[in-house]
Formats: sequence, C-alpha cells, structure tokens
Amino acid sequence: MISFILTLRRMLKAFFQLIKDKEFQVLLGLTAVILLSGTIFYSTVEGFTVVDALYFSVATLTTVGSATLEPATDFGKIFTILYMITGIGVMLSLILKVSVQMQNKKKQTETK
Repeated sequence: MISFILTLRRMLKAFFQLIKDKEFQVLLGLTAVILLSGTIFYSTVEGFTVVDALYFSVATLTTVGSATLEPATDFGKIFTILYMITGIGVMLSLILKVSVQMQNKKKQTETK
C-alpha cells in the first residue's frame, strides 16, 4: 500500500509539473474531448449509463477492455473501431508523457 501511495504521489507531482507544457496541454485536451465524445455516444446510442459509458471509454482507450460492457448495435461497433484507432494513440501519448516525466524526476533525485 505504501508503494502505491508513493507512486501515486510521484505521478501526481509529474502531472502537475507537466501542466505548464504546451504539448501536454494539447494531449490532455484531446484526451478529454475523446473521452467526452465516447461517453456521450455510448450513453445515447448504446443506452449505457453515463458512468458505464465513461468506464467503457476509458477501458477501451487504455486497451484494458471490459468483459461486461460491449456495443450491441452495428453502428456502435463501427464507432468503437474508429474510436480505438483515433483514441488509443492519444491516450498512450499522454500516459507516456507522464511516465517519462516521472522517470526524469526519479533520475534527478537519485543523482543528488
């Protein structure tokens, strides 16, 4: 548990340091727009609750997947294919940016 808390602290610290970076701001904005569009789509077209739609959107874009939720309509399946193609790269770029910042900070503290 302590390891999780320390890692979460490092991640949040890196996140707040990256807020000033323009590339990170763009990635964060794109991620928010993509997640919002997926949430709206899945809640209106597929009939998911808003929480389920957001959960499914995040699970899809992080490539975790969801065993309990899946699109039922053909339109939903086609949207999901396009959603994954466009969204996974953006989400992974955002995660990569945070993890690189965390590694840089860890190296800086180790060399001191």
